[in-house]
Amino acid sequence: MRRPKFGVQTSKYPAVDGVVHRQSPGRPRTTSRALDRNILRACREDPRRTSTDIQVSVTSPNKPVPLRRTIRRRLQVAGLHGRRPVKKQLVSLKNRKARVEWAKQHLSWGPREWANHIWSDELKFKIYAPQYQCPTVKHGGGSVMVWGCFSDTSMGLLKIIFGTMDRYVYEDILENTMRPWARANLGRSGVFQQDNDPKHTSGHVTNWFRRRRMDLLGWPKRRLKGVRASNANQKFAQLEAAWKSISMTVVQTILDSIPRRCQAVIDAKGYPTKY
Repeated sequence: MRRPKFGVQTSKYPAVDGVVHRQSPGRPRTTSRALDRNILRACREDPRRTSTDIQVSVTSPNKPVPLRRTIRRRLQVAGLHGRRPVKKQLVSLKNRKARVEWAKQHLSWGPREWANHIWSDELKFKIYAPQYQCPTVKHGGGSVMVWGCFSDTSMGLLKIIFGTMDRYVYEDILENTMRPWARANLGRSGVFQQDNDPKHTSGHVTNWFRRRRMDLLGWPKRRLKGVRASNANQKFAQLEAAWKSISMTVVQTILDSIPRRCQAVIDAKGYPTKY
């Protein structure tokens, strides 16, 4: 019978002072923990920075320059992934302050305060969506511009606008469309809302509101998804049908959401919100 062989096994990791130092597998990291923190700090300070910008900001003269791919990996490990920024309308500092101030003033308003308010706006709708337009066609296409208003109790009229809408056309709409509807539905206590379009704030229109003794709601500085139409009359018929189909439940839901919208403006410090 053969006797078993016994040998002495030696570790390939030598012990120093009783502590075994094992070599880490794989390629050693090219960035230190301090550099990783600087990369994350540079990204969080300005999320619009690219990997090239971060590379320039964290590079020191006496240390190797981290690769852009390495910087992107460090950010991905920390949960910071590259995204294309959402396009929002530019809001100046002056308008941001005005938006926050308006939101704070109306944050606590309820249905009683918003009663007898008339909300209005105008919008241009294209007859054909861009994907259905052909650059070689000389006739066809175009757009339809409409004006509408509503209150907390009823939907107003939808008015089609022919040609260019200037201060005189707008005054005609206020006199012959909005005012009769407001008198019939709200009496003489209506408060009118409009944006700061130049034709709305012109002296000509301002004098009309002064003569008619109608109060204006102070205002700081969605679109119907395209349905194909062959001409302007058909497009207006589509818009009018969609306008009349809006229920007062939708209007009431919008009015009930105003406090949330005001709070969103305050939280965003005047910048655009999800609304």
